[in-house]
Amino acid sequence: MPDSTEPHSQVWTAIAWDGKKSLLAPDLHFNRLFKHSKILGIEINNDLPRIIHDRLEKQIESENLNGLNCEIPFLIKIIVEKSGKESIKIRRNKNWKDDPLQAISMNLPDFELPILGTKHGNWQPYDEARKQAISHDSDIALLFRNDILIDGDYCLPLILDNDGIAYHPSNIDGALDSVTLELLRNDVEELGIPIRSAKINLKMLSRASELIVIGSGMGVCSVGSIDGTPIGKPKGKLYQVAREVWLNKLNNDWLNWDFLREL
Repeated sequence: MPDSTEPHSQVWTAIAWDGKKSLLAPDLHFNRLFKHSKILGIEINNDLPRIIHDRLEKQIESENLNGLNCEIPFLIKIIVEKSGKESIKIRRNKNWKDDPLQAISMNLPDFELPILGTKHGNWQPYDEARKQAISHDSDIALLFRNDILIDGDYCLPLILDNDGIAYHPSNIDGALDSVTLELLRNDVEELGIPIRSAKINLKMLSRASELIVIGSGMGVCSVGSIDGTPIGKPKGKLYQVAREVWLNKLNNDWLNWDFLREL
């Protein structure tokens, strides 16, 4: 068995699945998976999408397909180990409440670039961050280093600044390069909100018009506070625009998993 606490032990991604035969943005997920594998020094079979397709065709017959989340019923985690072994894990996605989320702040896990910002084999600190948030009657953890917002536990934060631009932490500073952001970016910008990366410090957070978080499992959620301190106006323009784009993607952008044979 590989050492699951070693970042270079595996690379992975989690793709939204509708419980039938459709995936959301599988091309973006596999592109990131191959990119991160190179950073982590893990060789991936070029036929991985086809291999995963064939595994899915066989495995879903034994799954209990009772989804919890009506938007994203399931997440399929695709894992490639250092040895080259491929595996998939299917889990039912939780429901995210419509009310603004409550966040806690935590220190970023002690990884260095370029491992930081990849879907690597030692994800336990991020799991623990989410557990800590829940134990403090909150929903998510936002991760900081030297008072700079870097990432979320399983999500990417975006703030709407008072200049009308939505800012997110940069991958070069350690944030995960978000598939959901890539999926939403163009349409959000076409609807009037430019999106840029930035070093988001405490001053920017304190003056932010609003804060949202996005991810493959949660979609688009508004954040009401960090450590009990209110942040901007929840469910404002950024949330409304990003949420509209997200729902449009859910209506139109699912791809039949036979698409994997073409990647």
